[in-house]
Amino acid sequence: MGSRLPLVVILGSTGTGKTKLSLELAQKFGGEIIGADSMQVYKSLDIITAKATKEEQSVAPHHLIDILEPNETCTVLEYRNKAVSIIDDLFSKNKMPIVVGGTNYYIESLLWKILVEHTNKLLSKPGILPNNEQELPSEELHKKLKLLDPAMANRLHPQNKRKILRSLEVLYQKGKKLSEIFDEQRSSKGGSLYGGGLRYENALIFWLKCEQETLDKRLDDRVDKMVEEGLVKELTSFHSAFNLDSEPDYTRGVFQSIGFKEFHSYLVLNEEERKSGMGIKKLNEGIELLKLVTRRYARKQNKWTMNRFLGRNDRKVPPIYALDTSDVACWTSNATVPAMDVVQSFMWCKECEVRPLQKMSCSSKPNAEDETFNCEVCDRVFVGKFQWEVHRKSNNHRKRLEGRKKQKEQDKG
Repeated sequence: MGSRLPLVVILGSTGTGKTKLSLELAQKFGGEIIGADSMQVYKSLDIITAKATKEEQSVAPHHLIDILEPNETCTVLEYRNKAVSIIDDLFSKNKMPIVVGGTNYYIESLLWKILVEHTNKLLSKPGILPNNEQELPSEELHKKLKLLDPAMANRLHPQNKRKILRSLEVLYQKGKKLSEIFDEQRSSKGGSLYGGGLRYENALIFWLKCEQETLDKRLDDRVDKMVEEGLVKELTSFHSAFNLDSEPDYTRGVFQSIGFKEFHSYLVLNEEERKSGMGIKKLNEGIELLKLVTRRYARKQNKWTMNRFLGRNDRKVPPIYALDTSDVACWTSNATVPAMDVVQSFMWCKECEVRPLQKMSCSSKPNAEDETFNCEVCDRVFVGKFQWEVHRKSNNHRKRLEGRKKQKEQDKG
C-alpha cells in the first residue's frame, strides 16, 4: 500500500514554536509551507509580525507571505481562495502542504466549508452597495437588513457594520438571504451550527501549547529581542512611508498588526521629540503595552482553539495532537519526534502511540444560535444569550435597574 499525504496544520498561540516545527516537518517530508497569518501576508514590518527569516524561508518553499502592499486589504475569503488553490496544487504534485499560523479564522476557512463566495455580478467590488448605501450609518443599515433578512439581522449587533454590509451585499449579489445560505451549509453533509462540513478529510492538526507563566516570560523576552533587532527603526520607517500624510486606520490591513498602534503616541513625535525625555517615556510605554497585548492575544488564540476546535460535539474536527513546548531543552522529545511519528503513521495507515485530544464541553455558542438582546436600562445591545445573561447579572446593570425602580417610585410619590 502506498503512502497518503495529510494536510498538516500547525496552530497555537504566538511564541510556542510554530515556525520551528513547520520547518522541521517540511525538511523531513519534503513539504511546502503555507502561511496562515493575517499580518504576514503584507510586505514590510518583518520584525513586528514575527515572520520566518529569509534564512528560514530558504529551508522550504513558503506561500502567502509578503504578497500584499501595506495599503492593500485581504479578506478571509480572498485568503481562503488563494490557500485552497495552493493546497490542491501541492497535492496534485504529491507534495505535503503544511499550514502554519496564528490566525485561526484563516485556518478555519481552509478546514471547513463555511464562507460564501463573492459573485460581483451586480457590484463593482466587495463592500460597495447600490446607490452607495455603504455610506449610511450602521444602525440604518441594520434596520434595512431587518426588513430584508430578519434572521440574519437578529444575529448581528447594530454597530457591526462590516457584517451587516456583507449580509446586504450577498442579498444584492445572489438574490438570496445570507441566513438561508448558512442554513443550507449547516444542513449539508457533515455540516454543523458553524456551517458546512470538512473540506479535507485527510487533515491533521498539531496544537502547540506552553505553560502560561513560561509563555508570558517568553513573549516578554521576545519583545525585548525585537527591540534589539531594530523594531523601533522598522516602525518609524514604516510610519514615515505610509502615515505622514494621513491618519492611520488601525482597523484595516497591516495597520491592525499588534505592535503598530501601541507605538502611535511615540511615532507621531518628530525626530527631536523622540530623543527627549518625553519621547523615551512614550517609547518605553509602547514597549510595555506591546508586551501586555501580546500576552492577551496569546490567551485569545488558545481560547479560540478550545471553543472552536475542541468545544463542539456537533462539528467534525480533524484529529488534534497537543505538543508541549514549555521546555525548549525538551523540544525534540516533546515536539519534533511525536509530530513526525503522527505524520508517518498517517501516511502509512499505521497505529500511532501519540493519541489525539478528546472533545470537551464548551459554554459559548456559535453565531448560528445567537440572537440580539436590547437592554433598555443600560441602552446597550448584546449578541447571544450567554453575553446577555452575563450582563443581566452584572453589578452595573443591577445598580441601573435599582436606580430606575427608585426613580419610578419617586415619580409616583
